[in-house]
Amino acid sequence: MIRISIAAVTASVLTYGVHADTSDQPDDQGPVSTEAPQAWKPQDGDTIRFNVYRKGDTKFGSHTVNFNVESDGNFTATSEVDLKAGLGPITVFRYTLNATETWEDGKLVQLDGNTNDDGDNEQVSASLEGGALQVDGSGYTGKAPLGVIPSSHWNIQQVFSSEILSTESGQLLETKATRIGEETLEIDGQSVDTVHYRLVSDLTVDLWYDEQNRWVQLSFEARGQKIDYRLASLY
Repeated sequence: MIRISIAAVTASVLTYGVHADTSDQPDDQGPVSTEAPQAWKPQDGDTIRFNVYRKGDTKFGSHTVNFNVESDGNFTATSEVDLKAGLGPITVFRYTLNATETWEDGKLVQLDGNTNDDGDNEQVSASLEGGALQVDGSGYTGKAPLGVIPSSHWNIQQVFSSEILSTESGQLLETKATRIGEETLEIDGQSVDTVHYRLVSDLTVDLWYDEQNRWVQLSFEARGQKIDYRLASLY
């Protein structure tokens, strides 16, 4: 699925012998519009930081995206994921990811990522060559179209894409999305109006974006265990 975070969460869930199960999720409300909305525009120094939980209140990591903005449309987005699961003082699973996206004029022009999935390493390097992205990754080597959206979740346009670029391995992932509907969430003690989407690939995940199209929540079900991304602070 969205390899940067969901692969990590899935792996940690599988460590406990659980597999994805979406049978209890609400019915789909309809496909998303073919016209993608304007992506949220970060300001220099903006940070999106999630605490990651399983089974309600069991915290097992964090996921942070930091933005360094040079000018409108030109910026870097650096994602850092650190997840750890254990039994008492013993660590039985560890996942880390570091990925940096470089954007120019609102398009991805470079991507560098490294992942350690409990000892299994993945990597991707992509750069602009001749009007396309040349990808060299552990999951795919070849060209990706200019304008492809990376799998880092913060850009709402991934929901409106039929194919996204894995920030873990460089794999081109086919996706299908559904607009579930408008919801008001309680985040950091405040009521936030959001739109809820369901994104389907090799895993089904639910994503919420606020009125600014900023990513504010993520969750999925896995055989009775709910995995939640909760904002550490609101803006």
